[in-house]
Amino acid sequence: MLEKLFTGSKYYYLWLLFLVCVILGCAVAYAVQLQTGLGVTGMNRDVSWGLYISQFTYFVGVAASAVMLVLPAYFHHYVKFKRMIIFGEFMAVAAVVMCALFIVVDLGQPQRMANVMLHPTPNSVMFYDMIVLIGYLCLNIIIGWVTLEAERLEVAPPKWVKPLVYLSVIWAFSIHTVTAFLYAGIPGRHYWLTAIMAARFLSSAFCSGPAILLLLLFVVRRLTGFDPGKDAIKTLATIIVYAMCINVFFYCLELFTSFYSNIPGHMEPIMFLFNGHGGELAWVSYFMWAAVIMAFASLALLIPPQLRTSKFLPLALIMLVLASWIDKGLGLLIGGFTPNMYEGFTPYMPTCTEITVALGVYAIGLLVLSLLWKIALCVKRDVNNFCD
Repeated sequence: MLEKLFTGSKYYYLWLLFLVCVILGCAVAYAVQLQTGLGVTGMNRDVSWGLYISQFTYFVGVAASAVMLVLPAYFHHYVKFKRMIIFGEFMAVAAVVMCALFIVVDLGQPQRMANVMLHPTPNSVMFYDMIVLIGYLCLNIIIGWVTLEAERLEVAPPKWVKPLVYLSVIWAFSIHTVTAFLYAGIPGRHYWLTAIMAARFLSSAFCSGPAILLLLLFVVRRLTGFDPGKDAIKTLATIIVYAMCINVFFYCLELFTSFYSNIPGHMEPIMFLFNGHGGELAWVSYFMWAAVIMAFASLALLIPPQLRTSKFLPLALIMLVLASWIDKGLGLLIGGFTPNMYEGFTPYMPTCTEITVALGVYAIGLLVLSLLWKIALCVKRDVNNFCD
């Protein structure tokens, strides 16, 4: 099926060329970071995790969200999802690749990755996080490729694939649960020290990941004519609504626990995120308030069934994705490190180098996704004869 990568319109090749140019341009910024060190980032002694780890956290959730298609399709035999399940699995592959790259750029020197394997530490949560991510990547590559090949040949997938599918469901929950344990297991960070951190991560993943998938499929439908199906879109949108409601509910539980208990350590990070410090709003506060507005606006458009199936659906999904990204991909890290363990306020803001390197990782993820989806679309075009 790899030969399908070399067939396409000029726009397909221009898109790939654009991504390669972005990657090469951002590689220059990464070369500067390699040469100079992590001092070119906004991180410091008090803020040891920054934009890279926040993006790693967010895209672990995007990878885990593929289970929202696998569960209904394989456990409840919801055949409507069969048409687009391969796109969710391939999106998970691209997301895990991005997660690995964000870890590499955060380590400063890539060769430090070898220490995790050469000197394993079973008492470290990061060790298990690496294991589950590698396992999930392999599972999605194998399952996606084998089922797509079976679809191309118009035969049933081999019987040994189904146990791997069931295993991937458990694995999907595990990758984001273990990632949450990286945060929840640190007693000095009050914003992260909560028993429902894993539940918050999963609920956020199960609304934002499918929302990203739907938005990408809308773009694909406009460009190629491939239609995932009205019923499948409607069902997935319903799943997104429930997951987003639970996500907002969990965050409200954190607010109640923090402020009703009146424990300063739990209140101060939230107050900083939304109210700044010393009478002045921090730069992240504007993003957090924007996230609140977009979260409730997206729910206002998604909860009524008639609006969920209308032209407002893409707008609602965009707001939902932005709100979840700000919460987990920005506010989570800054709130966790503010104030520090000495009750001081050390500001953190990503530098231009940091943002450029992150954009390079995004471009690599989009390149992987584009190539995998190109193969899937070609196979489905040949089998179903949709317009291209």
